[in-house]
Amino acid sequence: MIPHRIYRTALINSLVLNIVLYSITLLAFLYIRNTIFTEDIRYAISTKTMIIHLVVNFIETFLFSFLLYVLNFKLLSFERRTKIRLSLQFVCSFVVAILFSYLFVQILIFLSNYGISKPLLAINIIRDIFISIVIVLNTLLIFLSRKHQQAALENKTLIAENMRTRYEALKNQVDPHFLFNSLNTLYALIKIDDDKAQQYVQQLSLVFRYTLQNNEIISLEEELNFTCAYCRLMQIRYGDSLRFEYKIDQRFHTYKIIPLSLQILVENAIKHNVATTKQPLTISFISNDNGTISISNPIQLKKEKESGEGIGLANLSERYRLMWQREIVITQNNGMFNVEIFLNE
Repeated sequence: MIPHRIYRTALINSLVLNIVLYSITLLAFLYIRNTIFTEDIRYAISTKTMIIHLVVNFIETFLFSFLLYVLNFKLLSFERRTKIRLSLQFVCSFVVAILFSYLFVQILIFLSNYGISKPLLAINIIRDIFISIVIVLNTLLIFLSRKHQQAALENKTLIAENMRTRYEALKNQVDPHFLFNSLNTLYALIKIDDDKAQQYVQQLSLVFRYTLQNNEIISLEEELNFTCAYCRLMQIRYGDSLRFEYKIDQRFHTYKIIPLSLQILVENAIKHNVATTKQPLTISFISNDNGTISISNPIQLKKEKESGEGIGLANLSERYRLMWQREIVITQNNGMFNVEIFLNE
């Protein structure tokens, strides 16, 4: 424990311990005085006299408990086995209790000439030993509690670091995947239409500027601008076979989203569904009042599945789980495939 924290904790605990102890003592005295003692004894032991004694003893036990708290915190900082350390605490505390009691009794004997009654050494020693036991157990409890908190904090830090590493690994998996698919598309266009291939290269350079940024989260507006650019690339390749609909409320533009979220879903829809002039594929982007965005398309699956690494939805779902502990919602109803993504304010 840090030195200044030791003294602050010792001071606070000493005050609390003594206030509780002497409050109980005073209440017990007042109760016994009014219900058990005779009038003569009540007269002999006045409330004023009792309060003076309590104040004097409060000062003594406060100084004693403060010293003992500091001593025990210092002992707990030593690298020893628990049993040895605990035994050392009790032995040192008892020795300090006896010495402190003896010293204080001698002071009170000297002050007895000024009206304060002589104290009994045995009673003071018993009281201080009782207090020392309470302090040893209390400091041990505080020490173990802080150790537990420190271990929990370190565990959280390790978990957060692990999550960040896993997130970066997933993100690094997406970028090469996107590049690989884009180059495949460009290769196919070169064989079909040189003009379209040139347009594709121009658009692709704009798109790759976006993918080169290293942001973990971005605004929905930025993601939409990138996705629209990517959709234009796809329309260069597919023409009228591919359509896009946007119904996004502008108030959600400042909300945050994970980069490439929408692009992955567009790519996933194109990869798995038929898109022809006779059976065009329409992909819709719709914002919802609950702070989510839905990407949906009709289910018109290809007969033969395309080969690939299968990153898509699994990667996206894991990234949202790691970043915000939220799940993307995937549903299939009435011939429509829908993915709902959480937007963070």
